[in-house]
Amino acid sequence: MPLPPVITAREALERIRSRHSDGARIYVPGVAAEPLVLATALRAEPELAAGQTFLGIWIPGVNATDWAGLHPQVRSEQIFLGSEWRESFEAGRARFLPFTYTRAWRWLEETRVDVAFVTVSAPDGNGKASLGTASDFSPALWARARLKFAIVNPNMPNIASAPSIDLASCDGVIEADTPLPGYDAGTLAPEFAAIARHVASVVRDGDAVQFGLGKVQLAVLPALKAHKGLTIHSGMVSDPLLQILDGDQVAAIRTGAILGGPALNARLGDDPRLAMRTVRQTHFPECFEPLNGFCAINSLIEVDLFGQGNGEFVGNRQVSGGGGLLDFARGAQIAPGGRAVFALVSTARNGAVSRIVPRLKSGAVTLTRSDIAIVVTEHGVAHLDGLDIDARAEALISVAAPDHRDVLADEWARMRREM
Repeated sequence: MPLPPVITAREALERIRSRHSDGARIYVPGVAAEPLVLATALRAEPELAAGQTFLGIWIPGVNATDWAGLHPQVRSEQIFLGSEWRESFEAGRARFLPFTYTRAWRWLEETRVDVAFVTVSAPDGNGKASLGTASDFSPALWARARLKFAIVNPNMPNIASAPSIDLASCDGVIEADTPLPGYDAGTLAPEFAAIARHVASVVRDGDAVQFGLGKVQLAVLPALKAHKGLTIHSGMVSDPLLQILDGDQVAAIRTGAILGGPALNARLGDDPRLAMRTVRQTHFPECFEPLNGFCAINSLIEVDLFGQGNGEFVGNRQVSGGGGLLDFARGAQIAPGGRAVFALVSTARNGAVSRIVPRLKSGAVTLTRSDIAIVVTEHGVAHLDGLDIDARAEALISVAAPDHRDVLADEWARMRREM
């Protein structure tokens, strides 16, 4: 089949409008595949967005486009919230879906999709183009979309293990030399040095490990330099992984998204240890059965004395989404010898607020008390698995900041009397 014509983003949008005059449901990918060229075209001519609904898996701190903010008559559907989308959420244009990654995959398999965009590498001689560093969600719906557009970006590496698409199956190809979005976790507070040591102490040689994005990954990965034979099984990896790639610390890497700079993309692009996989292959329950010693390492905003976790709210404000937290925590229960580890600094606001709390205040529980096995703060490690409710509360109080322990103990005694 001949390759489709090269068109501009504007021409693709005009084609969508001519085909769907009453508004289309348009999938735009997130992570490193965010179609910046499409957002630029819509900002230049926002009327092309009017009446459309954009849907995708966009990550706070990585994907900055507020698709529902492009025009007053645009809507979006998404599984994360953050400052990037706050205005549209408050205006009722951004529809927040509280989905885990496994549920989001099934949603993309089932929901109506009129148009799909993907960002791909330069094609090979047969017209095949790799999804490269963003292999996570797009395969869930690509085949069902009625209109398909591929954005060929020379910055997207052609990774042999990643899913690929046939450009001949597309309705148009857009060429765009734009930077790939990455992730910057910022700087680490002093407490993270102790947190990293504590987390490293529960990881064993030969374990499979998973890291969420953020400061925990930034702190802990360098602390694993003394470990050997680790398998990285994660939804995303980012630049801190570079620090353990050159020795014998890592035996294999299985992930759906790479969120790094050019150095990480170049390093992993031809690394035989790397296997790019979809969410169907990284987050679903059957993925964890072969992973002996799977150690899921993530962070939370707060943990209460029941062992419940909040990863989405600061006060009453939704600031993120559950994402893959629950999938990996429950995957750790499926894997032989698995552990779900959650690390957090024990206080906020310069020590004034404890992040180990008597009871979650948000009203929404990201992780139930049966999902969390280990809680780590700078003050130590609380092993919760197998403990009764009183021993769990005692263990959690022991890793809270010392200035807050007496209040927590008093609150637990009061709650216990009322049970």
